[in-house]
Amino acid sequence: MIYFAANLKLIIIVKNVSLVLNLVLVVAVAVLFYLHFSGKPAEGVEVVAGAGPARSKAVIAYVNSDSLLNNYDFSKEVQAKLKDMESKYEAEFANRAKGLENEFATFQRNAQSMTINQARAREEELMRKRNNLLQYQESLGQQLVQEQARLNEELYDKVSAYLKEYGQKENLDVVLTYTKGSGVLYASDSLDITKAVIAGLNERHKNGNAAVEEKKDVVKSTVK
Repeated sequence: MIYFAANLKLIIIVKNVSLVLNLVLVVAVAVLFYLHFSGKPAEGVEVVAGAGPARSKAVIAYVNSDSLLNNYDFSKEVQAKLKDMESKYEAEFANRAKGLENEFATFQRNAQSMTINQARAREEELMRKRNNLLQYQESLGQQLVQEQARLNEELYDKVSAYLKEYGQKENLDVVLTYTKGSGVLYASDSLDITKAVIAGLNERHKNGNAAVEEKKDVVKSTVK
């Protein structure tokens, strides 16, 4: 008597396991930062005559988002954290999938010695485990996406807050993101504030980390 769960063979695949999340960190800052400041006319403002109401020429600068993401220390930490989480989750999933694959292989070897009812019951059990494994994979993916969204929002808030302060200090009206493939086809290098923004963000991040460590030391000394 031969009873074979052929439909299971195509389901248990362990090699090259991936959560298939394709993390895209640029979402965090690849947007336009519209900075509205005081009503004071900025330097170089000119009134343009036309059919509609008069309008002023805004003072504009831009940040290269690729360079910012690659050189902002907090962005690097975000990318490293998400990469570590993805590797950890994939390893956990691969370990469980390998275990189920081994169970299926054992079932295949022993199927001929089972009764029809025994084989059918074992197949149903393996199918339940397979469904649980897929649900586990989906759960891991959701956890990673949620953490990505949280960190991206934190990254966006830090960059946006700093740019607002920087724009007020430098009398800017609008700060754009500029990168290859964006809607901006040309921008003069004189408008590029990327290096200054990265330097300012990293200095603030460094000072923030130092303040956190100092607070930890104070707490430790108090406990003692």
